[in-house]
Amino acid sequence: MSEPAVEQQHPAEPGFEPTRPGRYVLAAAVTMALVLVIGAVLITVLVRNVESADLSSVAVYEDLPTTHVAGDVDYDVTPPVGGPHADRWLACGVYDVPVPNENAVHALEHGTVWITYEPGLRRGDIDRLAGQLPDEGILSPYDGLPGPVVVTVWGRQLVLDGADDERLGLFLSEYGDGHTAPEPLASCFGGVDVTGEPTTSA
Repeated sequence: MSEPAVEQQHPAEPGFEPTRPGRYVLAAAVTMALVLVIGAVLITVLVRNVESADLSSVAVYEDLPTTHVAGDVDYDVTPPVGGPHADRWLACGVYDVPVPNENAVHALEHGTVWITYEPGLRRGDIDRLAGQLPDEGILSPYDGLPGPVVVTVWGRQLVLDGADDERLGLFLSEYGDGHTAPEPLASCFGGVDVTGEPTTSA
């Protein structure tokens, strides 16, 4: 009686593996899921940054007097946003020392932007602020600010987190034309310096 035939097994060649389509599909699905999750996180962060960069924190002050006075004025807001002021305005420019409030307020009346910063701010940050200062603008240190940087026009003020706060650009775009000031078509050029001496007009 003959023995039944046995099917001979052929070992696979070295390095050969049977194709497994399911493995590639799973890898592709995992990769796609990771891309979607990372994308969602990035979009959320970007949207939050855009939403946070708004002017909702701008403080508004109305009905500010425009009278000229002699001597010092005790302002209610730091730095002042308007009110009684000296008869000469402060000249536009970048100052490395505090400037007289009363002259700076007169410049605000002319539509000037006043950017103030805490003494001791890094040189690079001061330069960054100076680079954004409008022609009709004043930059100066100021003691006792409510934040690292404060930007002010007549009747409007915004406390900033620093020189890189994106809201500074928004504020300048909205208020830098001086439209909140009583004399928006006047200029801060030709005013006085910190010593009260007249400067030449630009």
